[in-house]
Amino acid sequence: MTLYIRREASKLWKRVCSEVTTEIGLLAENWKYLLAGLLCQYIHGLAARGVHYIHRPGPTLQDLGYIALPELGQDKSYISETVFTCVFLSFLLWTFHPFIMKSKKIYTVLIWCRVLAFLVVSLPFSLCYFKKKKLFSRPAPFKQACQFLRVITFYATQLPGPNYHCREGSELATLPRPHSVLEVLLINFPRGVIYGCGDLIFSSHMIFTLVFVLTYQKYGSKRFIKLLGWVIAILQSLLIIASRKHYTVDVVVAWYTVNLVVFFLDKKLPELPDRTTVLLPLSSKDRTKEENHKLLNGNGVDPTADRRPRAQVNVKIYEDSNGVHNDNATNGA
Repeated sequence: MTLYIRREASKLWKRVCSEVTTEIGLLAENWKYLLAGLLCQYIHGLAARGVHYIHRPGPTLQDLGYIALPELGQDKSYISETVFTCVFLSFLLWTFHPFIMKSKKIYTVLIWCRVLAFLVVSLPFSLCYFKKKKLFSRPAPFKQACQFLRVITFYATQLPGPNYHCREGSELATLPRPHSVLEVLLINFPRGVIYGCGDLIFSSHMIFTLVFVLTYQKYGSKRFIKLLGWVIAILQSLLIIASRKHYTVDVVVAWYTVNLVVFFLDKKLPELPDRTTVLLPLSSKDRTKEENHKLLNGNGVDPTADRRPRAQVNVKIYEDSNGVHNDNATNGA
């Protein structure tokens, strides 16, 4: 047992080292786009923090979802956040599975470039790169992604927040005027992100959830997990409404906006390489096994491969009254 564990651990370590080498090479080529995507995530958070300063609390608007779904209450509002955290961590771990699994279909760096392209504020930088590499011939007109559309929407129309800390009488409903620029730039993370108000249309939690589900739908391999992902996305939508963190319109708009954005961008961006179709050269040991397998199946190897001289044997067969006789004459014997 100890020998088996040691041997498997050695294989795993070699697999991890090989994958690290591969991903470092991809990271050296694509670090600019990953950095741009992360920077856009910060800009999105900064925009959500900015709308909180101009948010004005008011009575909760009439909502069909609030009538159909019972309110969970402030003490159970953590349920939707817990579900979202599980979705986020599960997707994060899946993107790193090539480091430890034998069967792998994606590259970690490239899949995150893809995901950030769906999430970030704008894509002119990445689209210019794809055009430069001649990965598609026509310039893509879709230069905005989900979060860019979200920022435009919640700044254009500011609704009174339905969440408990955004209602009238709450001290967190409206932020006081900032004392310095640094206070705005730091966005009071993570408290400022959790207790934000005003960034309603459309739901950021649903953007992340749907992008993760759609990405696994295309690049994942387990059919059950794909189905489970859609079930969790529907459950997440209901929990967000029941927790009164968003209006129903915020969730509905997220559903069709994210799907449309992913659909059109997926048509314009180049396809990711499929690792399952990569054929590695056979070693001498593997080649011998393959030849033996062919012989067992009745498929001979190349006859020109064996060029050893052979003695020619002439066989003369004739028949007389006593039966059949064979007369063998060997040349050179």
